[in-house]
Amino acid sequence: MDESFVFLIFGATGDLSQRKLIPAIYNLYRKNMLPMPFNLLAIGRRDIEDKDFRNQVKTSLLSKDYDEKTIDEFILRIDYFKMDLVHCINYDDLKQFLKVKYDTSNYLYYFAISPELYCSTAKRLNASDLNDEEDGFKRVIIEKPFGHDLESAIELNKNLHKYFNEKQLFRIDHYLGKETVQNILVARFANGIFEPLWNRNYIEYVEITSAESLSVGTRAGYYDKAGALRDMVQNHLLQVLALISMEPPINTSSKALRDEMVKVFQSLRPIKKEDVPKLVVRGQYVNSIYEGKEVLGYREEKNIPKDSKTETYVALKCYIDNWRWSNVPFYIKTGKALATSVTEVVIHYKVNPHSIFRNNEEISSEHNQLVIRIQPDAGFLMTFQMKVPGAGFKVQPVKMDFHYSSLQETDIPEAYERLIYDCLIDDPTLYQRSDAIELTWNFVQPILDAWKEDESIALYGYPARSWGPRYIENLLAEENHPWRFPCKDLSDGRYCEL
Repeated sequence: MDESFVFLIFGATGDLSQRKLIPAIYNLYRKNMLPMPFNLLAIGRRDIEDKDFRNQVKTSLLSKDYDEKTIDEFILRIDYFKMDLVHCINYDDLKQFLKVKYDTSNYLYYFAISPELYCSTAKRLNASDLNDEEDGFKRVIIEKPFGHDLESAIELNKNLHKYFNEKQLFRIDHYLGKETVQNILVARFANGIFEPLWNRNYIEYVEITSAESLSVGTRAGYYDKAGALRDMVQNHLLQVLALISMEPPINTSSKALRDEMVKVFQSLRPIKKEDVPKLVVRGQYVNSIYEGKEVLGYREEKNIPKDSKTETYVALKCYIDNWRWSNVPFYIKTGKALATSVTEVVIHYKVNPHSIFRNNEEISSEHNQLVIRIQPDAGFLMTFQMKVPGAGFKVQPVKMDFHYSSLQETDIPEAYERLIYDCLIDDPTLYQRSDAIELTWNFVQPILDAWKEDESIALYGYPARSWGPRYIENLLAEENHPWRFPCKDLSDGRYCEL
């Protein structure tokens, strides 16, 4: 890659830019993965001099124990541009600044701003011809949330397409940038021991869990308008579900991979509004005592209404209506203020139709499991049955595991680092396409409508730092499927003791 470019961050003084975006760009820089000359233009509302913003960046990067000499070289490539995005001014000034300051017309825009500003920002970039690719590429990375419901997502796509074509738009989902998530494809399609068994004939059910031990914290303003279904299920976890369940693509091209993911979303069995109480459980954490200390309930958090009905927990049961997955239940659960922080997929295999150890009271009844741990302690774990040494046929489950941490010589990139680089090389494979966005919203919309229209649907309280509402057991009761409640360490037991 030999094309120089300018990376423009709209909302550069915000938390996302400081914690994730600028460190990701720095890591690409120190690994010599960026074309030269490269420049970063930080755009924000605050009245800050270049040197002051650079010093802020340096202080932040030094706190991560990066090399000071490399940091000093990096920050010299940063400029700051004050701009009022709310009132849509200064765009012609921005255009002139870019023209005079830099010797390239390749621009990568990152919208780290409020979703309400996406369309107005795109519109003004268009009005100033800053979307014109005649003299260089113009690409836009857009953060979630992409819409608040199905209608707003369709409208947002429609409006953005007025100013940028689909090829220029990169809708980011940082979950797809995680190494373990990408490795799902490799584990499935590069190993003959998995893919032949990856279907309804051998798999009993699938769990997808994303648990957070933290409460809403400083995200209260956003979170109370969103809730767990919008914040996690509509985007992150349905993307993971698609990677787990998709058909083999014809190759690894972005179109082939994204086409197969879209087919999964098209095959999701709709959850009718009248079935929501049976197939979906929502909850909200309440005051509790954890390790001798009081933990506030959601409605006691700062900036949360005392009568808020926003769900901080959701669990649902869904099906994919195609040949491979017919009648295999997929269980998705996610929430805040839970027992631990962990994200993983668990494949539960069927038991043998006939077992010669069926009458052995000492045999474990657990299914074989493949655990795909996304975070923390990323890796893979397989459980299977083995004989205990000694007389008789006492059988117990054993584990075979792989941890990414064992690859000590491998620098595993952060999700944003990988995704920004992919956008730079014009590879949209790990970004969401407009049709995928609308299909995932279409799946969750009946649930949102049911909650809004039917006040009798329960919002279960659960103690903060527990595993959520006890009522979630009812989702699995019909098939007698046990949940896996994992600990932080991948190789710990099926149930994490509280």
